[in-house]
Parts: sequence; structure tokens; C-alpha cells
Amino acid sequence: MLASRLLSILMLLQTRRRMTAPELAEQFEVSVRTIYRDIDQLSAADVPVYADRGRAGGFQLVDGYRTKLTGLTPSEAETLFLAGLPGPAAELGLADLLATARLKLLAALPAGSQAERIAARFHLDPAGWFRAAEAAMLLPEIARAVWNERALKIRYRRAGEADVRKLGPLGLVLKGGIWYLVAQKGKALRTYRVSNILEAEMLNEPCARPKDFDLAAYWTKSSREFETGAYRESATVRLSPRGRSMLDLLGPYVVEAAAKTASAPNKDGWVRCTIPLESADYGIRDLMRLGEEVEVLAPAALRAQMVQTLSAVAALYVKRH
Repeated sequence: MLASRLLSILMLLQTRRRMTAPELAEQFEVSVRTIYRDIDQLSAADVPVYADRGRAGGFQLVDGYRTKLTGLTPSEAETLFLAGLPGPAAELGLADLLATARLKLLAALPAGSQAERIAARFHLDPAGWFRAAEAAMLLPEIARAVWNERALKIRYRRAGEADVRKLGPLGLVLKGGIWYLVAQKGKALRTYRVSNILEAEMLNEPCARPKDFDLAAYWTKSSREFETGAYRESATVRLSPRGRSMLDLLGPYVVEAAAKTASAPNKDGWVRCTIPLESADYGIRDLMRLGEEVEVLAPAALRAQMVQTLSAVAALYVKRH
């Protein structure tokens, strides 16, 4: 604890140039007397720290003194500031560690570096629009099991029911403000939504991590398969020019398919194309987001279902008058 505080004091003086004893005492939640003893120990270790007396005084390092804590180049250390996501770090129980690492990075950089400019001008927000990140109260316990390579016992909710499962946790992924656990169940790899985990207990039992497992590669492959596999049906539609510009509401795969299959525009700018759908029900829900800018041509059953749905919606408004 003492060694950690001494190092942190050194980092603070290196990054902030000057701090008073009361400021340091408040930072570390210790007494001013303790800070004076810490400064004495730094001086005894040949750290060139000295005190300025008076109202504007405080402790500071001799000009030009910098400790070398890492082998990072300035550009490498500056780039790491883009990886500092305070929200996810706090959810993982790593907020204090992130703050300490940030302080050490700043201290490792030479004077005049661009790190603070980067941190002030770039911010990464992992949650999607019009939604907050999902609550994940059990995330720290799950993260400990992942880090320590220990088996994890969870109670998992799916389709309205919950059951107990024993897993070999391999990694955590944050996607669109939602945390997912990648784990081994038997010999198979599975993905679990952390917000659906009702209970989690790290067991005193090691789990063997596959030697060739690559979390990033697995996630890229599995998420791509999930997205493409979700589209089981297709529809032939007519789209107005405005409807084509609104297609991004239905996702990138729909946009891509429409571009590949689009006919030449007619005199009014409408095109005929084929787009993928998850199912008839989901397809109608998505297509209705385009309003009068789309017409379903085929299959006939989908067109009939679309007519029925639109008629039911129209009837609701007719009854009001």
C-alpha cells in the first residue's frame, strides 16, 4: 500500500507539476502528516522532490526529472487513451485501476505530449442511440472467473425459463452497450447475454482454455454467422427514391441486397429489388417503418399479410371518427 502510494505521488507530481500536502492528503485519503512522511521517503530514495513555501507553494520535482515507467513510445501511449472506456471499466469493477493506469501513462509521456488533447477530443460511447447500456450487476464476478480461468456456475434465463449451467468462461465482449460472455459448455463454444444471467458463482475449479482460441476471431465469425443466419426469408419489393435512402433502418445486409438486385429506376425513380427478411412477421414490422415508400410484390402470402396488417391499422383510426 505504501509503495503504491509513493509511486502514485511521484506520478501526480510528474503530471501536475506541483501539488500541496492537503491536496495530496485528500487524493489518497490520508493525513497531511502522512504525506510529509511519504515525501521524506521519496527524497531518501533520491527522487529530486522539493517544497516551495508560502501560499502558492507545494511539492514539485526538479525541472527535467522524469521517471521511465514503460517502454512505450509517446505515440503508442497517446493512442492508448482512445481505449479508456470509463463506463465499461466501472461495470467490470476496474474504474480505480483504469484511473491509475491513465495516470501512469501521462507520467510516462514527455512534456508537451498530445495525450490530453486526444482524451479531450475523442470519446468512445459503446451504447446505441436511444438506449442505455444494459445493467450487468454480476459482471465483476464473471470477469474474475474469466481472468482467473476458473469454472463458472450460472443460472441463465432463456425463453422465460431459467436453468443452472456450468461453464468454462473464455472472454467478455461489449457490443452496442450489451455485454456477452463467451464460454465453453462441454466441447461447444456458446455466447451468453450477461443481463440474462441471474446468478453467477466462480468455482474453485480450473477450466482449460483451448490453446488456439482467439476471442476476437471467434466473435467476428460467430456474430457474422448470427447476422446472416437470421435472414431466413426474402421479399420482392418496389422502393421509392426516399424508400431506398431509408433502407439503412433495416440494416446493412438489407441495404447490400437491395443494391445488388435493384432494377433500373422507372420514370418516377422507383426500383424493384429483392431483400432478405428474418421472417414474415418481423419483415412486415420492418417494412412498415418505410411507410408508403415501399410496396411488397412477392411472395403473395407476404403481400396479403401486409395488406391485412395495414387494413387493421387503418381501421383503428377510422373507428376514432
